[in-house]
Parts: sequence; C-alpha cells; structure tokens
Amino acid sequence: MTKGQIEAKISEAVSKFEIEYMGRGPKQIKTIITEDIIVVRLIGFLSPTEKKLAQTKEGIELIKKVRATLFENAKEDLANLIKQVIDVDIAGIYSDVNTVNGEKVIVITLNENLEKKLSQ
Repeated sequence: MTKGQIEAKISEAVSKFEIEYMGRGPKQIKTIITEDIIVVRLIGFLSPTEKKLAQTKEGIELIKKVRATLFENAKEDLANLIKQVIDVDIAGIYSDVNTVNGEKVIVITLNENLEKKLSQ
C-alpha cells in the first residue's frame, strides 16, 4: 500500500475508534505520517452538549477531563487498531482537545521509521 492509502486506513480506524469509544465521530479527519510519528487531526468532534459546556471555564475543564479519561482507558485498543494497519510497534499515543475550535489531535510515536519503511 502507498503512504496515502495507509494514512486513509489510519483515519478510518481512528474514526471507528472515536465512534465506538467516545460516542461520536469527527466531521473531518486527516492523518499524516512523518518518519516515526503519525499525527491525526480530528475536526468537529464535540457533541452539541459539549459545545454548550465549552462556553464556561468549568465546562471546558470537565470536557477535557472526561475526554482524557476516556482516551486513557481505551488507548490500548486504539493502538491495536493502528498496529493492524501499519504492522509497526507503537511507542506511545498522546491526545489533546481544543474546545474553542472543536479540534482534537492524536500523536502516535513509533519504534521505527514508518515513512522510510513505506518507501522501500
């Protein structure tokens, strides 16, 4: 498979994960592989209730805490989904959300250079 096809399959896996574990998928998703790092950007992932909550400082803190806890509890499952696509060991998975613009970023670090492996 090409780099673009792998990126698309990772996007599909992350979208499926978001729907199954977080209860809602993003409106847009983009994945970029750079050497031994995968960056997944999700746009429009907040539910209508979360958008209302995000109007206060306390609500923003609550959203971030709940989302972080859900992600931490399920990130091993996400790692398994990603590994099925890329067949490379995952070193770590990190995530953060921006409640102002409804954006989430997932960063996946790998134990080898996937971009180089794909170009061989």
